[in-house]
Amino acid sequence: MSETRVLVVDDQQLVRDGIASLLGIQPGIVVAGVAGDGEDAVTKAVELQPDVVLMDVRMPEVDGVEATRELLRRLPGCRVVMLTTFDDDDYVAEALRAGAIGYLLKDLAAEELAHAIRLAHRGVAQFDASVARRLAAGLPAPSASADGLSGRELEILRLVSQGRTNREIGTRMHLSEGTVKNHISRILGRLHLRDRTQAALYARDRGLL
Repeated sequence: MSETRVLVVDDQQLVRDGIASLLGIQPGIVVAGVAGDGEDAVTKAVELQPDVVLMDVRMPEVDGVEATRELLRRLPGCRVVMLTTFDDDDYVAEALRAGAIGYLLKDLAAEELAHAIRLAHRGVAQFDASVARRLAAGLPAPSASADGLSGRELEILRLVSQGRTNREIGTRMHLSEGTVKNHISRILGRLHLRDRTQAALYARDRGLL
């Protein structure tokens, strides 16, 4: 059996170390390393050249979707599989658009996860059963969007329009301030708005509040 080298990415040390330990005893799986956030994931991936990256979705500073996009820009031959507790259509759609080859939930048995990793290495897309059913039924793009905004971006726009700070938005949505700031910058750029005040007016005029 050929070996598959894996990078495990999760912002919770206990979780990533546990996943790494369980995978380390699976046939054909070699844990090349671990990373604690999206930025670290990209750096480690470039350094270690893993075959597959198990990527958490919600992480501080640089989340899993942003990290996947940047990682695959640098290592187009790598396979990224999202491993998360969040069974959310917006996250699934954003992860797939970023280039992830799979979306799995953390309640998998170690043997099942190892099997999914081996298949991902071979280019076979891997999805949790509930996600696969929704994909088969035609998973919608992230919720109704104003000018192409995802559901998560719409929620951030609403919170910005309510006068919430980046910290408050991050706390509410379980995102770091840095990730919130990046989302807001993309929202303003996509909507051709200058600042948060214009964003609030935009949201009010379109009945998004």
